[in-house]
Amino acid sequence: MSGNLVITIGRQSGSGGKMIGEKVAERLGVKCYDKELLAIASKNSGLCEELFQRHDERPTNSFLYSLVMDSYYMGYTGSAYADMPINHKIFLAQFDTIKKLADEASCVIVGRCADYALADYPGLVSVFICGDDADKIKRVQEYYDLTAEKAKEVMMKTDKQRSSYYNYYSNKKWCDPRSYDLCLNSSAVGIDGAVEAILQFAEIKKKFKNH
Repeated sequence: MSGNLVITIGRQSGSGGKMIGEKVAERLGVKCYDKELLAIASKNSGLCEELFQRHDERPTNSFLYSLVMDSYYMGYTGSAYADMPINHKIFLAQFDTIKKLADEASCVIVGRCADYALADYPGLVSVFICGDDADKIKRVQEYYDLTAEKAKEVMMKTDKQRSSYYNYYSNKKWCDPRSYDLCLNSSAVGIDGAVEAILQFAEIKKKFKNH
């Protein structure tokens, strides 16, 4: 396993998490993976990219977590993988892709349980971005050109999906400070302030780990 720096960004809808991740990556001179990760996972696994888009950070209650992880650690051997629902295969393909990207080079990865996939990774810095509702609604409203009421509905639905997905696949709780190295309120520090805080924290964690 390499000593690359990998910053994972969990985020509430409308918090500016993706923008923050992109700016952090730009400052570090590395790549930022958000939906790009889906295309790479599709190519690596041979599964249709449309399937990854359809199931992106969306949970389903129709399968067993133990089967997913048992099959992963077995190396996808035997009939368990062959008979596995497509949801399992998509999660595992993303899981593998996240690990491969982390080993290849330093990077920033937005969402998709990346912090869980890299839980034992020495160069991991896991971040969660939240924000005040008014600011988040306004950002969603502007991004999707929606009314404030509709933007709030989209925000709540997206957060519910992300929370269910994260809580189901990981052994942690989405949005819980104990699940991450660093939690930031983008409404309190702004987008650029969050970027600075993440970069400084990454340096501090690196020094702390080396002592």
